[in-house]
Amino acid sequence: MQDLKGKTAFITGGASGLGLAMAYALGEAGMNIMLADIEEAPLKAAVADLQECQIRAASVICDVADRKAMEAAAARTIEAFGKVHLVANNAGVGVGGPVGEIKPSDWDWIVAVNLMGVVYGMETFLPLVRSHGEGGCFINTASMAGLISPPGMEPYSATKYAVVAMSEGWMRQLAPENIHVAVLCPGFVKTKINQSGRARQAQYGGPTVSEIVADSAVDNGIDPERVGKRVLEAVLADEPYIFTHPDMRGLVQMRFAAIMAGFDAADASPALEGMDYKTPDLSAAQP
Repeated sequence: MQDLKGKTAFITGGASGLGLAMAYALGEAGMNIMLADIEEAPLKAAVADLQECQIRAASVICDVADRKAMEAAAARTIEAFGKVHLVANNAGVGVGGPVGEIKPSDWDWIVAVNLMGVVYGMETFLPLVRSHGEGGCFINTASMAGLISPPGMEPYSATKYAVVAMSEGWMRQLAPENIHVAVLCPGFVKTKINQSGRARQAQYGGPTVSEIVADSAVDNGIDPERVGKRVLEAVLADEPYIFTHPDMRGLVQMRFAAIMAGFDAADASPALEGMDYKTPDLSAAQP
């Protein structure tokens, strides 16, 4: 997307952290901003702050784990701004722990918010973006934990790997329609990810403490404002992968080196020797 002025962005998890940082960056570029969040008081405060900065903004309460709530938020966005062009499926929560000790309700919660929240955002807003024929953009927030899997963070990583995988597929599907899909993979950012259990919905056990990494790692991360500006750069340049921590490149390279070693072992495998099977050409499916 090259011309953002006067167009509308819908951002989940918009009351704080990465979502609010995106709102400022996109709003300062001339976009109308619809913030969606599950917490009413911070949401109202965020909109007021945006408006003080002369950014046209509105808000809607939305639990991204509820498809009907997402549909209602979409209707409210159209009511307020007429069209929607950019959707940031950003809301996320964190939970982790030793294998075998993670509660079923923790799994249900993180999958509902981090994974299904993105699905609901895509499926609800795609028809609206398609309807005006002006093209658009979806930014799906994953994490570097969607490319590497630190021990003890498996529920979080599983959902973020899923966001990366879904986004890669949607990229190929929607590019011919001038609808860009990107996946945001930040490292440590000064957000409230370790406090995400404060608004945990009743059906998943209610408010709780859900620390997934040491508080010091979060507190010493980069400022959300940098991520917001980085997202704006990527939107203007149609980047498919949005990275914010280039010094983490080596960790991804280590993972891929281990994967390539697995293929080397398969090449040398006596069990596979002489096999004449050929996998169908899947090159069109690659990023």
